Amino acid sequence: MNQATTGTPLGANPARGDAVAMRGCAELSIVVPTLNERANVGLLVARLREALARIEWEVVFVDDDSKDGTIAAVRDIAAIDYRVRAIRRIARRGLAGACLEGILSSSAPIVAVMDGDLQHDETRLSAMFEIVRGGGADMVIASRYQEDGSADGAMTQLRTSGSRLATRLAQSLLKTPIHDPMSGFFMARREIVDAVAPRLSRQGFKILLDIVASSPAMRIKEIPYAFGPRLHGQSKLDSMVVAEYIGLLIAKASGDLISTRFLAFGMVGSAGVAVHLTALHALLSRGLPFAAAQTAAMFTAMAFNYSLNNAFTYRDLRRRGWHFLTGFGLFAALCSFGVVAGVGVSSLLYTNPSRWWVAGLAAAAVGTAWNYVTNSAITWRPR
Repeated sequence: MNQATTGTPLGANPARGDAVAMRGCAELSIVVPTLNERANVGLLVARLREALARIEWEVVFVDDDSKDGTIAAVRDIAAIDYRVRAIRRIARRGLAGACLEGILSSSAPIVAVMDGDLQHDETRLSAMFEIVRGGGADMVIASRYQEDGSADGAMTQLRTSGSRLATRLAQSLLKTPIHDPMSGFFMARREIVDAVAPRLSRQGFKILLDIVASSPAMRIKEIPYAFGPRLHGQSKLDSMVVAEYIGLLIAKASGDLISTRFLAFGMVGSAGVAVHLTALHALLSRGLPFAAAQTAAMFTAMAFNYSLNNAFTYRDLRRRGWHFLTGFGLFAALCSFGVVAGVGVSSLLYTNPSRWWVAGLAAAAVGTAWNYVTNSAITWRPR
């Protein structure tokens, strides 16, 4: 009988105690999304070794192409510890997407997500693991706001107030029966995430909220923990994260009929309409013929929309440097058909100077529809 039939790994000899033969299958996978966290990687792995001494575990660092050498630091550790793995993501960003890729690449039946900045208490992992493994829950959330939990000293008063407001919005809008839907520290059976993965957003920071909203029948338990201060590096929270969070709430409240990206594209388009009408009115006031004024206004709005969509809507696929310029050229080429159609439609509707804005809105609607369909598929396709 050959080795493949007996299940013995090729090249492994249990009698010799080969390393491959002696490795146990991981019971728990910990996914850690990173962006410029080099100084924290070694400290986190050391803490995991101590906290999970009685559990077969692996840790998957999913790095968004950090510039500080984070991925090199992970690989240095992985060279001497087979439980440490690295995924380097190129030309795409976003904590939710990084978490999802890490979870889907994991090998254990139970998976945890935690930050790489040492603010999450790794000593809670073993208690969370026992609950899920024992069948007490499908998901365990480490909560800052449950009794005995705390975020004191780790967040500013403004950030604390914002976090609590976001939590109340999630609870009221999505009816989530949990204290801390904004937590980035949780554990679940991997099959739960596998089932809802196609419906999860790759944008934003709060994948937990997305999973919970997409799995209403899931059994959830919370345990308290103290949210610690960051030791090294800088927080990734910014105004874009807030906007993405609001978009996620609306998307989930609509039953995913409205995607987060489409909503963002619509918001940018609304601002673009204002730019378009402002430019059109200004040019008409200067005596330009309507067709010329309309064309110039549409190209002005197009440049505005491209820049804002690149920075916001397609943040995870953002084009930079030379790619920004080539992207604009591609965007302009695709939108040229929309410009021609928009000018034609608006010229037909422009029968009364006092109702110039009706013709302007018609052109904007035609251009926006074309822009979204073509550029989502071509200009900002994953590279």
